[in-house]
Amino acid sequence: HTETNSSSAAADATIRIWSTPTGKHLQTLTGHLAGISTLAWSPDGRTLASGSDDKSIRLWDVVTGKPYPLPLLGHHNYIYSIAFSPKGNMLVSGSYDEAVFLWDVRAARVMRSLPAHADPVGGVDFIRDGTLIVSCAGDGLIRVWDTATGQCLRTLVHEDNAPVSSVRFSPNGKFVLAWTLDSCVRLWNYVEGRCVKTYQGHRNVRFSLGGAFGVYGDEEGQVGLGEKKAFAVSGSETGEILWWDVQSKEVLQREMAHEGCVLGVDTWVKDGLAVSCGLDKTVRIWERVPGLEMDMESGMFEEEVNGVLKVEVEDMGQTEGIGEGN
Repeated sequence: HTETNSSSAAADATIRIWSTPTGKHLQTLTGHLAGISTLAWSPDGRTLASGSDDKSIRLWDVVTGKPYPLPLLGHHNYIYSIAFSPKGNMLVSGSYDEAVFLWDVRAARVMRSLPAHADPVGGVDFIRDGTLIVSCAGDGLIRVWDTATGQCLRTLVHEDNAPVSSVRFSPNGKFVLAWTLDSCVRLWNYVEGRCVKTYQGHRNVRFSLGGAFGVYGDEEGQVGLGEKKAFAVSGSETGEILWWDVQSKEVLQREMAHEGCVLGVDTWVKDGLAVSCGLDKTVRIWERVPGLEMDMESGMFEEEVNGVLKVEVEDMGQTEGIGEGN
């Protein structure tokens, strides 16, 4: 989501734009021919990209609600994950066809095709300076790629070899956060090739879930004198959202958020908001008070909406072979 808007995608092939402050439905974008598993906002917030089971990626002008003339075509199967580069000039996509594509956004053409995995690709992301791409798949592998050359620089695999459904670079670019179908979220030091933290307490064995990083603490020093700490957040198949302290692995907060699986969670670091979607067909916006204490009465507000949601914001899709969809 952006500072003012959030977006959700659904199995009914529609995209909905919502006002983040009010929860009001602003517009519905139509044009895909099949369900949509993944969304990504451009860095300037003016363009929304969507990846669909119709094997296409579409770019949308958020102001007009109209699609750009040329869809991005080239994948041979469902598209599960997309992410913009920090400058917004490139897009990376992962698909059920086991490939990772790097796109020139303006020219609407494939710049590079990476034969990435031996299973459907569940997640992709750009590092903050755009020089690296990370991908993951049901084969249990996480791969880090050089954006300029397409060379695989590192392959990460945990000894349990559980399917990996989603990945995100940390904001400082030093780590990769990975969701796996063994009810774990793992933090990897990809330079050293080792898992440094494992976050547990949620359930994730069936669906492909996604989450995000954020910060907590404030200027008044609830955490420390003006100290900011990092958290990781994820949904759970139990209907909960969990927040972990990145360093200590402590569960900072857990809230019953949806009826059934929470498929996606995203954060907006600037104002401390989080947005979630679930199999209960709702999108909920969460307001975090300083120190990450959330209260169902005052610290959180929600907007329930109609529409079968497959995934929310810029997180990966729910996929067979990687994790079931709705």
